[in-house]
Amino acid sequence: MKRFNAPLAAPFTAAALAALCGYAHAAEPAEENRLESVEVSALPLGSDADLTPASFDLLEGDLLFQQSEATLGDTLNGLPGVHADTFGAGSSRPVIRGQTAPRVSVLSDGARLFDMSEISPDHATTVEPMLSRKVEVLRGPSTLLYGGGAIGGVVNVLDDKIPTRMPDGPVEGFVSARGNTVADESAGAVGLTTPLGEHLALHVEGARREASDYEVNGFTDPTIDGTWAESNNASVGLSWIGDRGYLGLAYSYRGDLYGLPGHSHEFEGCTANGSSLECAEAGHDHDHEHGAHEAPFVDLDSRRVDLRGEYRQPFAGVEAVRLRASHTDYRHHEIEEDTIGTTFRHRGVDARLEAEHAPILGWRGTVGTQFSDGRIETTGEEAVVPKTDTRVAALFAVERYRFNDRWQLEAGARFEHQKLDPDDADQPLPSESDSAASLSTALTWAFRPDYNVSLSLARSQRLAQAQEVYAQGVHLATNTYECGLLADRYTCGGTANDDGLDTETSHNVGINLRKVNGDLTFDLGLFHNQVDNYVYARTLDQIEEFRLIKYSQADVTFIGAEAEATYQWTDRFSTTLFGDAVRAEFDDGGNELPRIPAQRLGGRLNTFWRAFDGELEFYRVFAQDRIAGFESRTPGHDMLNATVSYTLAGNPQYSVFLRGSNLLGEEVWNHASFLARTVPEPGRNVTAGVRLTF
Repeated sequence: MKRFNAPLAAPFTAAALAALCGYAHAAEPAEENRLESVEVSALPLGSDADLTPASFDLLEGDLLFQQSEATLGDTLNGLPGVHADTFGAGSSRPVIRGQTAPRVSVLSDGARLFDMSEISPDHATTVEPMLSRKVEVLRGPSTLLYGGGAIGGVVNVLDDKIPTRMPDGPVEGFVSARGNTVADESAGAVGLTTPLGEHLALHVEGARREASDYEVNGFTDPTIDGTWAESNNASVGLSWIGDRGYLGLAYSYRGDLYGLPGHSHEFEGCTANGSSLECAEAGHDHDHEHGAHEAPFVDLDSRRVDLRGEYRQPFAGVEAVRLRASHTDYRHHEIEEDTIGTTFRHRGVDARLEAEHAPILGWRGTVGTQFSDGRIETTGEEAVVPKTDTRVAALFAVERYRFNDRWQLEAGARFEHQKLDPDDADQPLPSESDSAASLSTALTWAFRPDYNVSLSLARSQRLAQAQEVYAQGVHLATNTYECGLLADRYTCGGTANDDGLDTETSHNVGINLRKVNGDLTFDLGLFHNQVDNYVYARTLDQIEEFRLIKYSQADVTFIGAEAEATYQWTDRFSTTLFGDAVRAEFDDGGNELPRIPAQRLGGRLNTFWRAFDGELEFYRVFAQDRIAGFESRTPGHDMLNATVSYTLAGNPQYSVFLRGSNLLGEEVWNHASFLARTVPEPGRNVTAGVRLTF
């Protein structure tokens, strides 16, 4: 099995397009420290190390197995520019360059998930890292293939639920198991593919995970109430496979139970009176204070059907045609004291058809269309959003022109139309229909052998989602009473705060300097995103920690840097320095945006000997004192991690690893989390895992 730069056990990251170096078998030293071309599904035109068109992160194989956690956000946390907005142990979304959902799109092999993670941070992202073959994090022009509003980036999760090639033998697949000490976690997964004839292949897979409340070193209580989690995943897929492509169908089921730490019902009776909160009994409902009873929990059920296909060289001028379609029926209950408080449902269909064409006047590219239709429905105590249909139709294209061996240009465009159609039994609400157009380009110059510099420019537009437009009601996960962008008579917030609804438009500039060959490799990147009409939650009133917010729009600016540099001292030993930082503030007045991750700076030592890999990682997360008016400062912390792994190549292949995390036992507060100063992160932890691939 191939793996990227075996001496480096760190993830193959976006910055690692230049910072990591080639790939080699674990038992053999690399002849040359060089990054080779990489296959990235989210980049249909591929990637050339010398003329990299976009920054991307990539986790796959043994590295993904070692890095995978219970949630997608925790799995990706630590890649340059990538953090997580953790919410206990059951939910965690990726935060990229200070942005999270809905400005970061999470996809399943290019298709929408239709879960509720875009609505609230306590809602899980419905992907299982243990059943994933590859996770790609993409930035740059190619993000327009998947949505103009993904100004943070796109996370594309690849799996094997629909076979794309015939197995080499009567059966192939994997079996894996893992566990940790901080939450007494036990988890296992299995995936099997077998031929059912000359052209038919069947795939079955499943995963099970159980974890108790996690421990936090240095705190009075040994565990944090409500941080337990359980999950079950299963799927079956059948695919017809020929010499020039495949067409397959899969059915998937996911069931989750997980606690909601930090929930307090002290303010559940609050209402909005104009721009003021009315909370008659706020601060006095001690029966509902956190810790007075068991924490509430989520009971999640998701059923999904996927259709995928690819037909290569169907006719002259077209290299490949790809189809992705899905239907999802998602539901979760939020339960307290055996009573369902709120139910969230999301049903939807998504279909995309794209064609990769042969060069036309030197331009190679992909063009396509996408359509999605989803219905969100919330009922109960926290029915913040009315039943709303969201329909989106889009056309997109990404093209690449290579002038010569030193210059390359990539350009993308996307046009989409969205209609929000609410159905509220209490009052008539207006539909909202609008269009957005996004353009992007990236120019790469290999100015010297092994060096390149790329400049990317983008104008991306995002249309507001249903919650941002129509919200009205208590939202305990974020400790807010929410009022949508629409006028007070349709939502709340007072007539003085009424304003028009404008399209959010982001003007993005990024520059990366890379060295892709030699003992020293690096990727140094800077970005500047100026966003007009940025949708945010403006605080109108506050009682203790509970806020009345009105979704509003203002101009904001994000600036930041990401860097990673690796030096290969010998064939078997290397060191890496890495870091990232982002700053975000309103253009008018210079006030800070909330929940922006703190600066991070660290290093890694990597070595390998025969079939053994070792990594020692240390980094500093600095205190975050650039905070919004309602936030509290979060202290910094030091993180020390160590990993030892053993891989016996062959068929079958055996992989075993042991990883220690937070070995210093630091008290960790995640500023990107809505629970930044109420629920700490897990403490000292040891994780062990084994995987058999055959």
